[in-house]
Amino acid sequence: MIDQILSVDGLKTYFHTRDGTTRAVDGVSFDLARGETLCVVGESGSGKTTLALAMLRLIKSSGEITLEGASMRDIPTKALRPLRDQMQIVFQDPYSSLNPRLTIEQALAEPMAVHGIGDSRGDRRDRAVALLEEVDLESRFLRRYPHEFSGGQRQRICVARALALEPEFIVCDEAVSAMDVSVQAQVLNLLKELQSRRALTYIFISHDLSVVKFMADTMAVMRAGIIVEQGASEEIYSNPKEDYTKHLIAAIPCDSVESIRQRVA
Repeated sequence: MIDQILSVDGLKTYFHTRDGTTRAVDGVSFDLARGETLCVVGESGSGKTTLALAMLRLIKSSGEITLEGASMRDIPTKALRPLRDQMQIVFQDPYSSLNPRLTIEQALAEPMAVHGIGDSRGDRRDRAVALLEEVDLESRFLRRYPHEFSGGQRQRICVARALALEPEFIVCDEAVSAMDVSVQAQVLNLLKELQSRRALTYIFISHDLSVVKFMADTMAVMRAGIIVEQGASEEIYSNPKEDYTKHLIAAIPCDSVESIRQRVA
């Protein structure tokens, strides 16, 4: 029996403007099994990021969202805090994801304090050290500020911050798209190692199908707010049914996936 951690059924997010209604997410449904990576792929504007924000209850939506068998639909926003530690997100831009006024120690310890993790400030500092080491950064970085790090290092810090609450699953929203290929490979390798070590579940959002093919167990292909094709990653790559999916796959440079595999290896 599949251990299902998340179920989304008929999720909708519409934006109303003077010019009309934009159906950013229009009746999306999927299930997510514990320990797997679901990659949501599509061109810019297809609704991928809006789906992630709606699924995490960061923007308004309608439809059913079930986490660990419990419905999130009718939970008031203020009552969601106990669930926030189970679901975290790593955003695309590591430069704007970290508060420039906080040291790395403060950035890692603050969410722990808010969610009641750690017995004391010293305990949270020790946990922050362990988190940095887990993402292959040194403890001496604790007192530094975000501007002192490269983009790849900042994204590792963002991953560490997501891990601070010991979540059940993490949404990675274009988490490596702002990096060059060599740094991409390092971060992807780190994410896979963490998944194996912590039994993490990922929803990986990307427009880059070479990255998706490397990461995905299952795929959902989005276009204009709907999922046009979903299933096992290898099956979709080898036998895509929709013309839109065929177009996306055909656009992958022939050596891009192998390049990522070689750099990770």
